[in-house]
This record gives sequence, C-alpha cells and structure tokens, in this order.
Amino acid sequence: MTQILRARRLLTEQGWLDDHQLCVENGAITAIDPIPAGVSVRDAELLCPAYIDIHVHGGAGVDVMDDVPDALDKLAMHKAREGVASWLPTTVTAPLEAIKRTLERIAQRCHAGGPGAQVLGSYLEGPYFTPQNKGAHPPELFRELEIAELDELIALSRHTLRVVALAPEKTGALQAIHHLRQQDVRVMLGHSAATWVQTRAAFDAGADGLVHCYNGMTGLHHREPGMVGAGLTDPRAWLELIADGHHVHPAAMKLCCCCAKERLVLITDAMQAAGMPDGSYSLCGEKVEMQGGIVRTASGGLAGSTLTVDAAVRNMVELTGTAPEDAIHMASLHPARLLGIDHQLGSLKVGKRASMIALDSGLHLQRIWIQGQPLPL
Repeated sequence: MTQILRARRLLTEQGWLDDHQLCVENGAITAIDPIPAGVSVRDAELLCPAYIDIHVHGGAGVDVMDDVPDALDKLAMHKAREGVASWLPTTVTAPLEAIKRTLERIAQRCHAGGPGAQVLGSYLEGPYFTPQNKGAHPPELFRELEIAELDELIALSRHTLRVVALAPEKTGALQAIHHLRQQDVRVMLGHSAATWVQTRAAFDAGADGLVHCYNGMTGLHHREPGMVGAGLTDPRAWLELIADGHHVHPAAMKLCCCCAKERLVLITDAMQAAGMPDGSYSLCGEKVEMQGGIVRTASGGLAGSTLTVDAAVRNMVELTGTAPEDAIHMASLHPARLLGIDHQLGSLKVGKRASMIALDSGLHLQRIWIQGQPLPL
C-alpha cells in the first residue's frame, strides 16, 4: 500500500521544496512530486529526514552499559521521541569483559531489531585513551592498542562495531587506525593530548574525525593548533559537536560553522540522566550530579550531556545563525555520510529508507516515521 505525506516545505539534499508530497512503499521513498492542484491538506509544516545520533551513552535513566534485557529498547524509544530514527549505542571506558558483553548485546539488538529508533551498531569510546584529557573516563582502565584485541572486539560485535575512538599519540595508533579502516570501522580521535602534527598523522593514516570537538583534547593555540586546529582545517575530518551551549561556547560553535559547516555532525553524548530530573546518577562507574540539566563529576568536570538532537538543531540556528536546513543536515545527512550509509539514510530521496520527521516552523518535533512506520510520540 502506498502512503502519501504532504508538506508545506520538504527538505532534500539540494534544499527546500515548497508544497511537495512524498510517496512511501514497503518502507522506502518511491517518489517526491509537487502536490496536485486543489489538494489543501498538509501532513507537515516541514518534512525532513529523521535524525541520526551516532554518539549516545544513555538516557531515560538507562545506560548503554546496563546488563539488563530491555535497556536498549527503552533507550531506542527515548531517542525516537527526539526525532532520532537511527543511533549508535556508545560504550565507556570499563573493564574489558564489561565492554565485550555490551558489544555482544548491541550486536544482538542490531540484528534482531526492536521498538523505537533503529540500532545501527556500536561506538567504542574508550579504553584506548591517554590520561591528560580523560574527562569522566577512569584512566586506570585505559589500555594499549593491540591489533589482536581490536579484532576480537570486532568479532564479538559480529561486525556491527561501527566506530572506535582512540588517542592518536598512543603507541601503535597509526597501525591500529589503518587496520580498523581496512575492516570498515570508522576511527574518531579524542580524550587525548595529541599535537597538531600527531593529529594530522592520524588523519593521514585514515582517521575520520574528532570525538566531540573541543572537549577532551588539545585546544586551539596560535603557536600549537592542537587537535582542534587540525580538525578545523583538515577537509578530511568530520567534527562531532555537542551543541548545548555548555560543552562548547556559542562563539566556538560558530567557528566550527565557519571552518567546517559541511563536516559537522551534531551528537548528544547523552548519558543516563538525559530526560530525567536533577539528582545523582552514574557514568563510567562513578557518581555524577545533575543540576539544571548539566551533569558534572565530583571534581566539577562535565560528564556527558542531557542534550536531545532536536534541541541541538535549534541551538545551532539560534546560537550560531546557521540556516535551518544546514542544521538539520548536520544531524541527518552528515552522520550518514560519516558512517558510509548515506545511500540508505540521511536525506529524503527516492530509493532511500522512509525515515522522516515532521517539524513545526520552530523546528519542534511533531511526528516521526521510521522506515515508513509512524511512531507515537
């Protein structure tokens, strides 16, 4: 059966189309055409591609590392309510056996499917970091890079491991990057004290970008541009950005737009407290406190975020002056391109999966369809 959705404005990769309709059959987009004359009903003010959040630790009181049967289902429903149709559950630095069990659970959910946003695979954030910019990650659990260990993790994930984050100055990092890219695993750089030279060498070896740009890395200095400078100026680098106005100052967010608008990927880095009231929570096995929606460690450092993707999109528009269509692409098309799945997801185009969101003129979520199926909000 053909489903037709009509919008006052419909966003494609090339920009907005006024008064167009989209046809869906068997979960895929089969046509995008002007709305016939005389048809006045519209299903959406703005019809846009659904969001893809590639970096998610938790939310709704649940952590990706929780070894309980319905944790990922609960998180998938939570993500869908912010306009996310696809996501990567993201690990934290933990004992290796706990990481292995989490990768296995994510692989099972990825293959079996389930309610809410589609699990695309896993994102390994830690344990291959260095202590200087550790963030909330426990440095006593950091590990050295070994190809055999990486291969074991890929095998345990049943080849659903999509992204590995690491510090590029670690011994063997360049060889590990090259090996991971040969296995079609993306490599992001972060929680590191790498120099500009070391970061550029990692990009030369095949690394794909920076983990939450500015956070957990060497900053921009005019005599040592550091990791941030390398990411801003290297056209090969994708830049994850936590656009909540707390992790990154709006002026620094705008600098990213000036240097890398086509390479920005909006992420939440959301943790267990996302969508929950202020109080005590845990991250990386440590107690953290949320006040006013901001989560901090006992030492006062930021510990993940409570951001939603739809809020991140609005923040880019309101805080940096980014055009709405560009901000939406940063949360849909760009993450799809980073993961190499933009032939299936990330934009409204004939032949792609029909994962879409309806937004009002203020970019607030109204409805979501995941592979053509509407999901109650």
